[in-house]
Amino acid sequence: MTAKKAIKPETGISTGIEAFDDILAGGYGRARVHLVEGRPGSGKTTLALQFLMAARERGESTLYVTLSEGREELLASAATHGWSLDGIEIYELVPAELSLDPTREQSVVYSSDLELGETVKLVMDCVERLKPDCVVFDSLSDIRLLAGSPLRYRRQVLALKHYFTGKGITTIFVDDLTEEMDDANLHSLVHGVTRLEQLTIAYGAERRRLRVYKMRGRAFRGGFHDYIIRTGGLVIFPRLIASEHVVANLDDKPVSSGLPDLDSLLKGGLDRGTATLIMGPAGCGKSTLALQYVCAGLARGETALFISFDETRRNFYKRAGGLHIELAKWQDQFTFQQVDPAELSPGELSGMVRDHVSRGTSIVVLDSLSGYQNAMPEEQFLLLQMHEMLTYLNQQGVLTILVLAQHGLVGQMQSPIDLTYLSDNVLLLRYFEAAGQLRRAISVLKKRTGGHEPSIREYRIDKLGVRVGEPLTQFSGILTGVPRFSGKSDTLLRQREDA
Repeated sequence: MTAKKAIKPETGISTGIEAFDDILAGGYGRARVHLVEGRPGSGKTTLALQFLMAARERGESTLYVTLSEGREELLASAATHGWSLDGIEIYELVPAELSLDPTREQSVVYSSDLELGETVKLVMDCVERLKPDCVVFDSLSDIRLLAGSPLRYRRQVLALKHYFTGKGITTIFVDDLTEEMDDANLHSLVHGVTRLEQLTIAYGAERRRLRVYKMRGRAFRGGFHDYIIRTGGLVIFPRLIASEHVVANLDDKPVSSGLPDLDSLLKGGLDRGTATLIMGPAGCGKSTLALQYVCAGLARGETALFISFDETRRNFYKRAGGLHIELAKWQDQFTFQQVDPAELSPGELSGMVRDHVSRGTSIVVLDSLSGYQNAMPEEQFLLLQMHEMLTYLNQQGVLTILVLAQHGLVGQMQSPIDLTYLSDNVLLLRYFEAAGQLRRAISVLKKRTGGHEPSIREYRIDKLGVRVGEPLTQFSGILTGVPRFSGKSDTLLRQREDA
């Protein structure tokens, strides 16, 4: 009895994009046919060229067969990214029936059989001559038009698949989806399917995302992954899955704010690997309180990232200077990133955070969640995305501070989103009136990892920075949104002048 030949496990081949290799759990299948589909302008050609350039760098022979885009157009497109296509064979396929050259015209009208047959033969002749290791076939829409019927189109693509697979060639079929036909769906024919999407939102730049529909024999990362097209190619941001990241060894020592009275309110400070929500009305000092924790961390030698949706860099540094905080001396430890919600996708934001955390950032501030919410194309998924990001940051031992502006200045207030259940600590800031002045109060509503004072303290910002006073016992109505102070005015904090 003849022994069965052992089947070797499939080896992957790089897509040319490290993040895409990660999504596909190892890249494209070698000597397999893959389908990349998407509407015009979604980045299919750019993705295909990055694949061929990576193959060229590995020393493999490559071929780009184009039916819809000319050689000069491809070279010009590559030049916009700073690429050279030297070493990549470009075969510009123009069948006789598509040519305007009168010497190639025939007196007899071409039948669809002859048109399609000639096109496929030209491709096979080129492959036989060049013997490439990797091929991009762009695009199947031209084959669909020449085939005339869905059945014949499917059979022709199947024949091409068997041809390329039989030659051991890793192949990318590109389809621009200009005419979708359910009965001609190619997903069942190929080894892997990736779809690129371009979404238009009501305001702001378009959003791009990709989804892997199938990859045989691979535990690929499902769902939608945001990407952008920059000079240099596609930049893909894999969907964040917190459970895939290793939990860091955390320091049990509480993180000090640099303000003894505030640390006392929190019974020692905040713990690493926790998320703190600072909420209150506009102008009550939420961002300044977050900056206080950042400055204390920088003084200890830590690295911090401050992401602002609402404040410009100029105003942020001007405000810090008004509090005698010189951030310039910590320029190697501190990064202020101003982002525009209309231009930023959720995936790009999480990618930015992950990049800084991987380089040692231990404090991350998001100011504010209202701006982050505006970056969501579909707001109902904000809580899910925030859950993954906060879980990831907590597992990495990062101190995360979230700023949330509540609607209203005085009286009853509401939050645009409820993240209190995701936050480990919740600090509440409020205005109150005393002795004819508008003042601020701070209290701790929640501290998941330890105890905290149930008291309310005065919170003051003056020219010398932030101060937190002693517990104020003559307070009532703080949770109603209309705090009332009935104590003596001499127990309140006094204005400080410049030192």
